[in-house]
Amino acid sequence: MSHRAWLSDFLDRPYIRQLIIGVILFNAVILGLETSQTVMARAGELLFALDTACLVFFVAEIAAKLYARGARFFRDGWNIFDLAIVGVSLLPATEGLSALRALRILRVLRVISVAPRLRRVVEGFVTALPGMASVFVLMAIIFYIGAVIATKLFGTAFPQWFGTLGRSGYTLFQIMTLESWSMGIVRPVMEVYEWAWAFFVPFIMVTTFAVVNLLVGLIVNSMQAAHGEEDAANTDAYRDQVLARLDAMEAKLDAVMRQDGESRRDTDPD
Repeated sequence: MSHRAWLSDFLDRPYIRQLIIGVILFNAVILGLETSQTVMARAGELLFALDTACLVFFVAEIAAKLYARGARFFRDGWNIFDLAIVGVSLLPATEGLSALRALRILRVLRVISVAPRLRRVVEGFVTALPGMASVFVLMAIIFYIGAVIATKLFGTAFPQWFGTLGRSGYTLFQIMTLESWSMGIVRPVMEVYEWAWAFFVPFIMVTTFAVVNLLVGLIVNSMQAAHGEEDAANTDAYRDQVLARLDAMEAKLDAVMRQDGESRRDTDPD
């Protein structure tokens, strides 16, 4: 086995993956402590040193993967994701780029690429995006129609909520999230327009309970499909292992039978 193959196999071992997850979580705790002025006053230099040590570990890990896998490194989207996250941390925090120091917390996202279960969740979400796009278009049409109607009906009496198309859209979005929709918006509107419930109740039923649940259903189905593909892959791998073992056993059995036959021929009298 070559050095690259050995290193690639070494990096894929479970305890190495657990070590990487541990360093990511440890670095997340450090970055959280850096937001405390009290902690920074007492142990600021130590925290910066530990953060630098974590960054060195991540850079060494990426470098090892690049060396071990070569061009294959860039064929995996998760490897590119890790490279981008670590690359952002290496940008100099000069006066013009001081805000980039806050982006160091993005290193925590690397736990997604390392943990298989989290990776499946993200992959399921990405798989659901094409179907979600159609639902978003449908929701945009519903919001546009609702905003136009609300502006024309309630804009004169409640310009702060429905005075313009943009304000109406934002207010309807707040209503869809069920955040203070009744006492904060709908009931004050109903004090002026008693029939206003006939507009708001169907809007909530369609957007909150129908369209949003449709989005959730698409994501759940995509995740179930991802789990199904993984289970099928694991089953195929297990089947291949069993067949390989059976072939090896059959080969050994044939070899034993040949040796037994040869030994009998040698012991039989002429």
